[in-house]
Amino acid sequence: MATQTLTPPKQNQTVEDKIQQLRQLYTDAPQFAQTALENTLKDLAATASQPRSRMESAGRTGVRQGTVSELTVIAPFASGGAARLRALLQLRNGNFDDTDRVGTVHDMRFVFLDNDTKLLFATAYDGDWDVYIEDFVAKIPNEMDVLFSCWEGWPGIHNPKVKDFIADHQITAEGWYVAHPDLTVRDVQRVKRVGKAAEEFLDKIG
Repeated sequence: MATQTLTPPKQNQTVEDKIQQLRQLYTDAPQFAQTALENTLKDLAATASQPRSRMESAGRTGVRQGTVSELTVIAPFASGGAARLRALLQLRNGNFDDTDRVGTVHDMRFVFLDNDTKLLFATAYDGDWDVYIEDFVAKIPNEMDVLFSCWEGWPGIHNPKVKDFIADHQITAEGWYVAHPDLTVRDVQRVKRVGKAAEEFLDKIG
């Protein structure tokens, strides 16, 4: 699977141009969708004119908003890979605390597709693509190989071709929402510590 990239917008295309194009594209949509579009165009135009953050490249592939980047990979399971991964995920029961050693991971999702023939892996992380992959290699290599050996053709986390494997199967998001693009994982942890300390202080004086 070739890496997919964002379709670049036409140069010098104004918000008004984009709205006109959108209206034209929705002419064959259901009437309720056309009505909904007209009802939301004012807000859409305002958002497009003054976005909180812009989508930009995360490095080799993927996109970033602010400090947060996205990665989505879809690849076929190796023989027996789906059963192995499902058993592993059931054992973990949602516990991926070892991933905290990487220090930049916001979330991860494992989705089985097409009657357990493919795996969709999606994650959000801080920083650039290459650094993110290298952090996994350095900090939790065994965990990565146990998880992703389920994929057909996975070369092993220490193999020089592992980045090529990931990039070849990664699909760049065309649209993506980040509630707090300016907050890294470490920022969130710091805010939580400050909030907890403030609550404890208020409890003492209350």
